[in-house]
Amino acid sequence: MRGRWAAMLTATLVVALTAVGGAATATDPVRLGSAYVLDEAGALGAGELAAAETELSELASSTEADLYVVFVDEFTNPSNSEQWANTVAQQNGLGPSQYLLAVSTEGRQYYLSADSEGPLSEEQVVAAEAAAQPHLRDEDYVGAITATADSIRSSLGGGGGAAGTGGFPSGILWVVVIAGVVLLVIWLVLRARRKKSGTVAGGAGVPAVEQLPLDELERRAASALVQTDDAIKTSAQELGFAKAQFGDAATAEFEEALATAKANLDEAFTLKQQLDDATPDSEPDTRAWNERIIALCEQSNAMLDDKAADFDELRKLEQNAPEALARVQGEKAKAEASLDSAAAALQTLRSAYAPEALATIADNPEQARQRLAFAGEQLVVAEAAIGAGKGGEAAVGIRAAEEAVGQAELLEDAIGKLASDLAAGERSAVELIAELEQDVVTAGTLPDPDGRVAATIAATTQQIEAAKANLASPAKRPLVTLKSLESANEQIDALVKGIRDAEAQAQRARQMVGQLIMQAQAQVSTAEDYITARRGAVGAQARTRLAEAGASLVRAQQLQTSDPEQAMQHAQRADQLAGQAIQLAQSDVGSFEGGGMGGMFGGGQQQGGGGNVLGAVLGGILINSMMGGGRSSGGSLGGGSLGGMFGGGGSGGGIRPGSFGGGGTRARRGGGRF
Repeated sequence: MRGRWAAMLTATLVVALTAVGGAATATDPVRLGSAYVLDEAGALGAGELAAAETELSELASSTEADLYVVFVDEFTNPSNSEQWANTVAQQNGLGPSQYLLAVSTEGRQYYLSADSEGPLSEEQVVAAEAAAQPHLRDEDYVGAITATADSIRSSLGGGGGAAGTGGFPSGILWVVVIAGVVLLVIWLVLRARRKKSGTVAGGAGVPAVEQLPLDELERRAASALVQTDDAIKTSAQELGFAKAQFGDAATAEFEEALATAKANLDEAFTLKQQLDDATPDSEPDTRAWNERIIALCEQSNAMLDDKAADFDELRKLEQNAPEALARVQGEKAKAEASLDSAAAALQTLRSAYAPEALATIADNPEQARQRLAFAGEQLVVAEAAIGAGKGGEAAVGIRAAEEAVGQAELLEDAIGKLASDLAAGERSAVELIAELEQDVVTAGTLPDPDGRVAATIAATTQQIEAAKANLASPAKRPLVTLKSLESANEQIDALVKGIRDAEAQAQRARQMVGQLIMQAQAQVSTAEDYITARRGAVGAQARTRLAEAGASLVRAQQLQTSDPEQAMQHAQRADQLAGQAIQLAQSDVGSFEGGGMGGMFGGGQQQGGGGNVLGAVLGGILINSMMGGGRSSGGSLGGGSLGGMFGGGGSGGGIRPGSFGGGGTRARRGGGRF
C-alpha cells in the first residue's frame, strides 16, 4: 500500500497544477501517478481531493481492491467513455483487483473500467457505476467517489466464491450438475403424477412471500419473471396453433387472458427495472415491489393454465394429430431448404464485418441445425405414436417439433435482419460523415477566442477519419462507428447550431431522431431474436432490460414528431438497454454452455442426439414438451433452475469470459451520460 500522506501531497500538487488551466480541453488517455485521484479538470478543491484520497486509501486497506478516479474535461483518442477508460487501465497496467472510474466533466460521460476476473461480479460493477451517477449529475464529485467506493466495499464485505464458477469450487460443480439433473427427473415424475387439484409449489410447508428474507424474496421474484415470460411466449405460440385448428371464436377467451397476462408482465418488468436502476430503494419499497412482481406473475400463470386446460380438452376431441404432423413436416422441410442460404449469407457477412458486429448471429446456423434435427427426432416419435394410436404422445412431440422449427426459422431470419441493419447503419454513417464535414467547414468560420472551436474541429476530424478507415476495412463495425460519429455530432452541433436558421435546425433534429430510432429498433430486434431463440438459459435481468428497452422505443416513436429532443433521449435509452440485454443474455448463454450442459448433452458440435437435446434445452423447448407442452411452467427449469445452476438465471454468469492476467477482459457495456 502506498503511504497516505504521500498520496495526499501528490494529489494537492495535481490540483495546484491543473488549476492553472482555463478552457475545457480534450484529453488523450492519461498516465496515472502515485495518487488514487488524477484531477485534470479541476473538479475538486484541495480539501475535497485530500478527503477522496483518504476514502480510497481506506477502501484499499479494508478490501484489498483499488479504485482509481480520473477527471478530465473531454475524452479523446478515443472519445468513447468505455474505450477511453479501458485504454487508461491497460496502459497503466491495472490488474484484476484495480478499478478505474473515468469522468468527463464537460462531456458529462463516465465509465467504471473493471476486469472480468476481478473480485466484483458484473452486477456489482454495474451497481458501483450506477451509484456514482446521481452525484455526477449534481456535480457532487466527492459524493460520486464516495458512493462508488461504498458500493465496492459493500459488495466485497461478504466475501465471494471461486472465480469462474459462480461461487462453486470447480471440483464441486459436477456434483451440483448431477444433483440438479436428478432433481429435475424427480420433479418431472412427481409433476406428471400430480392430480389437477394438486400443487407443485407454494402449498403446505412453503412460507408465504411476506415471511421470506429479502434476498430470497428477490430471487423468487426474478425466477417468477423468467417463468412467466416463458409462459407467455409459449402461450402466444399455442394461441396461434389453436386459432389455426379451432378458429377465432373458440380462442377468444384465451386471447383475452393472454393480453391480461402480458399487461401484468409489463408492469412486473417495470417494477424490476425500478429495482435495478441507479436510484437506491428503501427496504420496504424493495419488499413491496418484489411481492407485487410475484403476485402479478402468479395471476398471469393461473389465467394461462385455466385456458390451456380448456384447449387440452379440445385437442382430445379434435384428434387431428396426423394432419398436424404433415403440416409440421412441411414446415421443417421448408426451413431446411433455406438453412444453407442463411449460412452462406453469414459467411458473406464475415468477409465484410468484424466478428463482434456479428456476435449475436455467429452460431445461428449451427443452432438452427440443432433445432431442426431435434424437430426431426420428435416427428419420428410422433409418427410412431400415431401409428400406435397414442394421440396424446404424438401431440406432445408435434408441439415440441413445431416450436423447434419456429426457432430455426427465427435463427435463419435473424441473419438477414442483422445484414439489413448493418447495411442501414453503414449508409447512415456515410451520410453523417458528409454532414460532419460540412459542419467542420462551417465551424471554421466561427471566432475562437479560447481555442474550443479548434479543439472540437480537431476531434471531429479525427472521428471522421477513423470512421472512414473503419468503413473501408474488411472488418467493418458500422453500428459502433455510427455511435462514435453521433457523439462527435453532438459536440460540433453545440458550436454551429447558433448560425443555422430555425428550419435547418428542425430538419437536423428530425433527421437525427429518425436515425437514432432506427438504431434502437435494430438493437431491440437483435436482442429479442437472440433471447427468444435461447430463452432456456436467459435469466430475468436480460429480459427486464429488453422489456424496458421496448417501452423506451415506443415512447421515442410516440414523441418523434411532437418532441424530437425527448424522443432522441428515449431512443438512446432504448438502444443502451437493448445492448445491456444482449450482453447479459450472452453471459447467461455462455455460462449455460460452458458450465457443464454442453458436456452432459454432447456439446454443440454433434448433429446427433446429444447436441440436439442441448439445443432444445437452450431454446426452452425440451423442458416445455416434457412438462405437457409448456404453458405456465414452460421454461421454469430451463430459464430458472437449470439456467441459474450454471450462472444463468439473470445473475450474469458463473463462468465469466476474459483474458487479462488470468483470463479477464475489460470489455463491458456500461457507463453513459450524467
